[in-house]
Amino acid sequence: MKCIIIALMVSLLITPSFACNLDGTSGIVEDNDLFIPVDKFRNAGLDEEKFNEVIEKIEAIYSPVVTGMGAKLVINRRWSNGTSNANASRQGKKWTVNMYGGLARHETITEDGFALVLCHELGHLVGGAPSMGIYGKPMANEGQSDYFAATKCLRKTFLYDDNSTIVSLMTVPATLSSACMKAFPNKAEQNICIRAGMAGSSVADFFAAIKKLPVAKFETPDPKVVSSTNSSHPAHQCRLDTYFQGSLCEVSFNEDVDSEKMKDEVKGTCHPSLGFTTGLRPLCWFKPKI
Repeated sequence: MKCIIIALMVSLLITPSFACNLDGTSGIVEDNDLFIPVDKFRNAGLDEEKFNEVIEKIEAIYSPVVTGMGAKLVINRRWSNGTSNANASRQGKKWTVNMYGGLARHETITEDGFALVLCHELGHLVGGAPSMGIYGKPMANEGQSDYFAATKCLRKTFLYDDNSTIVSLMTVPATLSSACMKAFPNKAEQNICIRAGMAGSSVADFFAAIKKLPVAKFETPDPKVVSSTNSSHPAHQCRLDTYFQGSLCEVSFNEDVDSEKMKDEVKGTCHPSLGFTTGLRPLCWFKPKI
């Protein structure tokens, strides 16, 4: 699980909860001290303009959501910081996400992959259950934040893009494209599904690179079955499985998860208790309540 830091803010009488370390060494990926300076040569990754564009686009969607929950969303654009991570925190009515330039400059990170990371961090704040709570301040756990990113946040982000053209420029694995075509009846939904899956592939490649592990693949799902829900960082293949299944979930992105109480794991999801067999949160981290 991301290190949950509890600090007593005596002067403000507020107890903040963090889904990460303040120094960025733990965030969407744990135990990561990779630092990529601004001036380091990039053969992939995002430039500063794209870094800001992605953040602004998603911020415009979710700032009103957080405002409706009685808080203020602050997304810190730390382009000059070489930290290769991202993190989120809640301090009273100020909910913060830190996005770092080092992550955006990593060679595995595509524009869509970077969007997924931001969606994951927002997932900690509004992504529903299963959650992990501190002093009554629930935050969606790691797997749920991944699932929310693919099922809700990326779909809203990609909705009005020229997805047909974007997908046509990608080299899409047959496993992903065929699954998306089977899950969705029209081309527009299929293209968004593919983009979400490819975003997941980018981030899973980042995890593999950071940990010096073989890349995860759509056709080789993690066979692990947990006896209870794991709230910590799942293995990178398991996380790709979550992005993949999240992209296949047929429940509309307009059907909200339990963002307020973060207790109902069924609301707004593809859940086996509702009869779904595709788009489920993988059993390599999730133990459904049926």
